[in-house]
Amino acid sequence: MLSAISKVIVWACITVICVTPVVYLYFIVNVDSLAHFTKASLSLPIQWDTVSLAQWYALLSVTFIYHGIGLVSLYVLSKAFKNFAKGELFNHSNSQNLRWFALLIFIQAITRPIHYAFSSVILSFNHPTGEKVLAFLVSSEELKIIVLAGIMWVISELVVKARVFETENKQFA
Repeated sequence: MLSAISKVIVWACITVICVTPVVYLYFIVNVDSLAHFTKASLSLPIQWDTVSLAQWYALLSVTFIYHGIGLVSLYVLSKAFKNFAKGELFNHSNSQNLRWFALLIFIQAITRPIHYAFSSVILSFNHPTGEKVLAFLVSSEELKIIVLAGIMWVISELVVKARVFETENKQFA
């Protein structure tokens, strides 16, 4: 069962890693779709009709950097789950991959409010003085991700401890 679930997680990670750049390429070609998606997902007091093409591409670039952190975290997570699928549960590589995953999702959680602030500045850059927007958003989602990062860090330590116990048990068998 563990092997099957691990394989599903690996395929899910790989799928997201492969599909995300395709979505970004689509948004590069079809900026109107990016505009529509952004307007629907960001609740900012922006004069949307004044946002220039350069601003949309700047927003896309900043967002790709932000999402890039998540893509790298999924890559290292998939490496650990590939090992789990092969039955390699307690090894140093898994511990390191889980630790990197924890660190990367922590970084993404703390950069989310910064990304939101950059987005608001980029989108309101051409507004008249006094109407530019600097919005900073912190939600419970960041706290949840930070807690998850801490849990994953502890699990990475447990993998190392389990390896020691596994080695000791093999000596007695």
